[in-house]
Amino acid sequence: MTPGAPDIVDIITMQLIGPDESVMPVLAELSYRVCDPYTVRAVFTGSHTMSTWLLGRELIAQGLEADQDSCAGTGDVQVWRDEDRNYVLISLNGVEGNALLAAPAEPLERFITKTEALVPFGNESDQMDPEISALIAALLTA
Repeated sequence: MTPGAPDIVDIITMQLIGPDESVMPVLAELSYRVCDPYTVRAVFTGSHTMSTWLLGRELIAQGLEADQDSCAGTGDVQVWRDEDRNYVLISLNGVEGNALLAAPAEPLERFITKTEALVPFGNESDQMDPEISALIAALLTA
Protein backbone atom coordinates (compact mmCIF):
# COMPACT_ATOMS: atom_id res chain seq x y z
CA MET A 1 0.00 0.00 0.00
CA THR A 2 1.12 3.48 -0.72
CA PRO A 3 2.22 5.50 2.29
CA GLY A 4 0.89 8.99 2.70
CA ALA A 5 -1.86 11.01 4.22
CA PRO A 6 -5.33 9.53 4.47
CA ASP A 7 -7.92 10.71 1.97
CA ILE A 8 -10.51 11.27 4.73
CA VAL A 9 -9.99 11.96 8.44
CA ASP A 10 -12.81 12.64 10.88
CA ILE A 11 -12.64 12.97 14.65
CA ILE A 12 -15.71 11.83 16.57
CA THR A 13 -16.26 12.07 20.31
CA MET A 14 -17.51 8.75 21.59
CA GLN A 15 -18.33 7.43 25.04
CA LEU A 16 -16.56 4.44 26.56
CA ILE A 17 -19.11 2.52 28.62
CA GLY A 18 -17.58 0.74 31.60
CA PRO A 19 -18.76 -2.56 33.09
CA ASP A 20 -20.38 -0.56 35.91
CA GLU A 21 -22.13 1.60 33.25
CA SER A 22 -19.80 4.53 33.96
CA VAL A 23 -19.09 6.69 30.92
CA MET A 24 -15.80 8.26 29.84
CA PRO A 25 -15.25 10.42 26.75
CA VAL A 26 -12.98 9.00 24.04
CA LEU A 27 -11.84 10.71 20.86
CA ALA A 28 -11.93 8.48 17.81
CA GLU A 29 -9.88 9.53 14.81
CA LEU A 30 -11.27 7.68 11.81
CA SER A 31 -9.17 7.67 8.67
CA TYR A 32 -9.72 6.18 5.23
CA ARG A 33 -7.32 5.68 2.35
CA VAL A 34 -8.47 4.96 -1.19
CA CYS A 35 -5.45 2.68 -1.62
CA ASP A 36 -6.80 0.53 1.27
CA PRO A 37 -10.49 0.71 0.38
CA TYR A 38 -11.83 -2.01 2.67
CA THR A 39 -10.38 -0.59 5.89
CA VAL A 40 -11.10 2.25 8.30
CA ARG A 41 -8.29 2.98 10.74
CA ALA A 42 -9.65 4.03 14.14
CA VAL A 43 -7.38 5.55 16.77
CA PHE A 44 -9.18 5.78 20.10
CA THR A 45 -7.68 8.19 22.63
CA GLY A 46 -8.84 8.37 26.22
CA SER A 47 -7.46 10.21 29.21
CA HIS A 48 -4.74 7.63 29.90
CA THR A 49 -4.60 5.37 26.87
CA MET A 50 -4.59 5.10 23.11
CA SER A 51 -5.61 2.12 21.00
CA THR A 52 -5.61 1.58 17.24
CA TRP A 53 -8.02 -0.73 15.47
CA LEU A 54 -8.54 -1.56 11.81
CA LEU A 55 -12.26 -1.80 11.11
CA GLY A 56 -14.02 -3.01 8.00
CA ARG A 57 -15.71 -0.14 6.21
CA GLU A 58 -18.57 -2.42 5.19
CA LEU A 59 -18.91 -3.64 8.78
CA ILE A 60 -19.44 -0.06 9.97
CA ALA A 61 -21.97 0.58 7.19
CA GLN A 62 -23.87 -2.60 8.03
CA GLY A 63 -23.79 -1.75 11.73
CA LEU A 64 -25.50 1.56 11.02
CA GLU A 65 -28.52 -0.48 9.90
CA ALA A 66 -28.26 -3.38 12.38
CA ASP A 67 -29.79 -3.82 15.81
CA GLN A 68 -28.51 -5.68 18.87
CA ASP A 69 -30.29 -8.90 17.90
CA SER A 70 -28.64 -8.92 14.46
CA CYS A 71 -25.48 -6.87 14.93
CA ALA A 72 -22.91 -6.53 12.17
CA GLY A 73 -19.80 -8.61 12.80
CA THR A 74 -19.23 -11.93 14.47
CA GLY A 75 -15.63 -11.58 15.63
CA ASP A 76 -13.57 -9.05 17.56
CA VAL A 77 -15.62 -6.11 16.29
CA GLN A 78 -19.40 -5.83 16.37
CA VAL A 79 -21.48 -2.79 15.46
CA TRP A 80 -25.18 -2.09 15.89
CA ARG A 81 -27.68 0.73 16.33
CA ASP A 82 -28.66 1.46 19.92
CA GLU A 83 -32.29 1.50 21.05
CA ASP A 84 -31.82 5.27 20.90
CA ARG A 85 -31.33 5.43 17.11
CA ASN A 86 -29.14 8.53 17.51
CA TYR A 87 -26.31 6.26 18.67
CA VAL A 88 -24.30 3.35 17.33
CA LEU A 89 -22.63 0.86 19.66
CA ILE A 90 -19.23 -0.59 18.82
CA SER A 91 -17.95 -3.59 20.74
CA LEU A 92 -14.20 -4.25 20.55
CA ASN A 93 -12.74 -7.48 21.94
CA GLY A 94 -8.98 -7.94 21.93
CA VAL A 95 -6.08 -9.43 23.84
CA GLU A 96 -5.81 -6.27 25.95
CA GLY A 97 -9.46 -6.42 26.97
CA ASN A 98 -12.92 -5.45 25.84
CA ALA A 99 -14.51 -2.08 25.20
CA LEU A 100 -18.01 -0.90 24.44
CA LEU A 101 -18.24 2.48 22.74
CA ALA A 102 -21.30 4.61 22.04
CA ALA A 103 -20.90 6.86 19.01
CA PRO A 104 -23.29 9.45 17.67
CA ALA A 105 -24.79 7.96 14.51
CA GLU A 106 -24.80 11.05 12.31
CA PRO A 107 -21.00 11.65 12.17
CA LEU A 108 -20.44 7.95 11.44
CA GLU A 109 -23.01 8.07 8.64
CA ARG A 110 -21.33 11.18 7.18
CA PHE A 111 -17.92 9.50 7.34
CA ILE A 112 -19.16 6.38 5.52
CA THR A 113 -20.92 8.57 2.92
CA LYS A 114 -17.65 10.43 2.26
CA THR A 115 -15.76 7.14 1.80
CA GLU A 116 -18.45 5.89 -0.57
CA ALA A 117 -18.11 9.05 -2.66
CA LEU A 118 -14.44 8.14 -3.19
CA VAL A 119 -14.90 4.37 -3.57
CA PRO A 120 -18.45 3.07 -4.00
CA PHE A 121 -19.23 -0.19 -2.23
CA GLY A 122 -18.54 -3.06 -4.60
CA ASN A 123 -15.74 -1.18 -6.41
CA GLU A 124 -13.04 -1.68 -3.78
CA SER A 125 -11.13 -4.26 -5.81
CA ASP A 126 -10.73 -1.73 -8.64
CA GLN A 127 -8.59 0.32 -6.25
CA MET A 128 -6.60 -2.71 -5.16
CA ASP A 129 -5.62 -4.01 -8.60
CA PRO A 130 -2.76 -1.53 -9.24
CA GLU A 131 -1.41 -2.11 -5.74
CA ILE A 132 -1.54 -5.89 -6.08
CA SER A 133 -0.01 -5.79 -9.56
CA ALA A 134 2.86 -3.62 -8.33
CA LEU A 135 3.47 -5.98 -5.41
CA ILE A 136 3.53 -9.03 -7.70
CA ALA A 137 5.89 -7.29 -10.12
CA ALA A 138 8.21 -6.33 -7.25
CA LEU A 139 8.23 -9.91 -5.95
CA LEU A 140 8.96 -11.36 -9.38
CA THR A 141 11.90 -9.02 -9.97
CA ALA A 142 13.41 -9.47 -6.50
